Amino acid sequence: MSTFARSLPEALFLWAKSGPSSLARGAVALVLDGQGKVLLVRHGYARGWRLPGGGIDPGESAEAAVRRELAEELGLEGGRLMVVGEYHQRVLWVQHVVTLFRAEDTRIAFRPCWEIPEIRWVEPTAPPPDTTPATLRRLAELLGAPITGAW
Repeated sequence: MSTFARSLPEALFLWAKSGPSSLARGAVALVLDGQGKVLLVRHGYARGWRLPGGGIDPGESAEAAVRRELAEELGLEGGRLMVVGEYHQRVLWVQHVVTLFRAEDTRIAFRPCWEIPEIRWVEPTAPPPDTTPATLRRLAELLGAPITGAW
C-alpha cells in the first residue's frame, strides 16, 4: 500500500473523508519552534509520526483548512503561514493534492484526543524511527534536499 494509507482502516478513513470524488485535497504544515525543531503528530487511526494537517473542505482555501486543522488538533493559535509547495500522490483510485505550509511564531495548547493522542518536537535531522516516508522527505527538503513534488 502507499505511504499515505498504510492500512485498510486508514484507507477507509481517507476514502470516507474524500467521498466518491477522484480528487482529495489536503493541507499540511511544517510547524517550527524558535529553535528549529519540527512538530510531528501521531494519529489515533494511522501508524507513524507525521506532519500535522488534514483535508480541505469544499469551498475552503488551503490556508483556511490548515489553520482550522491545526487549531482543532493542536490548539494552535496565531503565527505566520507560508506556502512551501504543492505535492501529488495517487492512493488507490484517488488523486491526492497536498499543499504544504511552513508555520512559524505559533502558540500550541495541545490536549490529546482520539485523532491526535500524541505530539513530539523533533530535530529535522533526528526524527523518530517510525516517521512516515513522506514526512522524512519533507524534513529532508527542509534541510535542503531537492523538492520532488511527490508526496
